[in-house]
Amino acid sequence: MSVPQLNDEHRGEEILAVLDTAFGELLAADPAAFRVKFRKMAASAFAFYRGTACLFYHDQNAENTKNAENTENAGRGGGRTYSGPYLDDRTSRVWIHGDLHAENFGTYMDSNGRLVFNVNDFDEAYVGPFTWDLKRFAASMALIGYAKALSDEQITELVRIYTAAYRERVHALATGAKSDEVPPFTLDTAQGPLLDALRDARSLTRFGLLDSMTVIRDFERRFASGGGAVELDAATRYKVLAAFDGYLETLPDASLARPDSYRVKDVVGRRGIGIGSAGLPSYNILLEGHSDALENDVVIYIKQAQTPAVSRHITDRAIQDYFRHEGHRTVISQRALQAHADPWLGWTELDGAGQLVAEVSPYAVDLDWGDIDEPEEMAQVVADLGRATATMHAAADDTSGESLVPFSTERAIDAAIAADEDGLEPLLVDFAHTYGARARRDHQIFLDLFRNGRIPGL
Repeated sequence: MSVPQLNDEHRGEEILAVLDTAFGELLAADPAAFRVKFRKMAASAFAFYRGTACLFYHDQNAENTKNAENTENAGRGGGRTYSGPYLDDRTSRVWIHGDLHAENFGTYMDSNGRLVFNVNDFDEAYVGPFTWDLKRFAASMALIGYAKALSDEQITELVRIYTAAYRERVHALATGAKSDEVPPFTLDTAQGPLLDALRDARSLTRFGLLDSMTVIRDFERRFASGGGAVELDAATRYKVLAAFDGYLETLPDASLARPDSYRVKDVVGRRGIGIGSAGLPSYNILLEGHSDALENDVVIYIKQAQTPAVSRHITDRAIQDYFRHEGHRTVISQRALQAHADPWLGWTELDGAGQLVAEVSPYAVDLDWGDIDEPEEMAQVVADLGRATATMHAAADDTSGESLVPFSTERAIDAAIAADEDGLEPLLVDFAHTYGARARRDHQIFLDLFRNGRIPGL
């Protein structure tokens, strides 16, 4: 990837414009939440990178536009089909995670009751070029490697290992490997830090989660006050419960454990202040569990879904018109990309905005890079993450139950890579180093903008 040489002032104005497009409306509504978000982003280049998928896709689109004479083709519905290395009418139009960085992996309990380590956080999922996922991950590894004082050669090797593992798994899936030949990462198959995360998740309990969020009063469980919980007035509570009724209609029939599993016990409000959820209103609902025992109660959340950054640069009307709203888009994307997704996963509307609904899982543990320092251990991890990425891409196609991607993605990707077998690794290695350097520089520019009061509204 060639990076235009922009001076810091020009790049600063570009960053401000992209942030305003992505966050301006939410920031105006809740500047305090964005001060928290931006201070978290200021902490490191990687934190900045995590919080600016909007800038990443702005840059990818600019690179594509620069080569417009080679890439401008008629796409479905009048949109543009992105081209470039490994991209054609199919591989530029597959379901992608949208924010595939090295920390968006972790554990969850699937619908079969099995603890699985896999890709998580599908808020940015959309349909686009599969290489954008690979590039975003590769650059994130360059940032992590740089922060851990790895040499350029060691970072190169990690990106090569990730790419080779991705390639190997895609080819295995495309050539008809049986599911037991490409098993998911579970307590029986995972190793190293992935196994550690699964064991940590197994040590967690539903009772522990409930104990941290609720109290028992008059022989019934209720949400505890404080800890970020916001009591709702009667009108808001009514709207949330009406949205909950709409959500129930989006659940698969298999999600109903028993007729009263959806009995609402309590509702509270919450406001997101994390890197990805700043300014987005959300609500927690406490439900009757699958038995009368209080330790089986379930907490779900309703959160306003956001516009995915990548969607601003995909002009295909067939993709845009497929989704009713962002809540629907997030859920359909997660169900497509994640085998055996959360049985509580659904969508609804509230105040005219699409909402994502899912369980507050007691078994969620994110991959922690804090203690993964040695190149040998990092190599084992990135190889597994490459395999997980390939499995995710392969899941979301004509077998996912959705018609938006009506072909086998693993076969399309496998064929595209086979046409230039030796080119993918150097492509991603070059991108990792080049964009990693740009992200470090952008972080410093952002830091100076923020601390000197240059971000409007803060």
